[in-house]
Amino acid sequence: MRLVGFRDGTATDACEDQAMQVVPYLFFDGTCNEALSRYARVFGGSIESMSKYGDAPPGTDMPPGMADRIMHATLQGPGFQLMASDASDLGSGSMARASVSIALPDVEEGRRIFEALATDGAIQMPYEKQFWGATFGSLVDKFGISWMVNAG
Repeated sequence: MRLVGFRDGTATDACEDQAMQVVPYLFFDGTCNEALSRYARVFGGSIESMSKYGDAPPGTDMPPGMADRIMHATLQGPGFQLMASDASDLGSGSMARASVSIALPDVEEGRRIFEALATDGAIQMPYEKQFWGATFGSLVDKFGISWMVNAG
């Protein structure tokens, strides 16, 4: 079952006949809109939904200063989905042990994606041919998201 969204506390799309999907949910510190716009250009796809904290009904409890930040957004592309928001408290690195892994057959497309994600970020392992036969690299992008690209 996949729950796509909620309206008034009830699921708007529960697809009983589809296999389970694991969808990465990324947290940003005020850069969610910029990050998802960039990822849409890098991976292809479009931002299907984007709601700000300020769009919540009046009287909704919200952290101070969050009205213009993104409460929830969904990027849908060919063969993938990312969900994201601007977190009110990112804590002390609770996501430091997680990375979004991208697997694809084309090495040059992998290189394009790796280089685009690495722009203004930090390469942890260069995108190079590895002993297991694939071309692989890892990085942290300018938004603090850890990525691994494995191609071939």
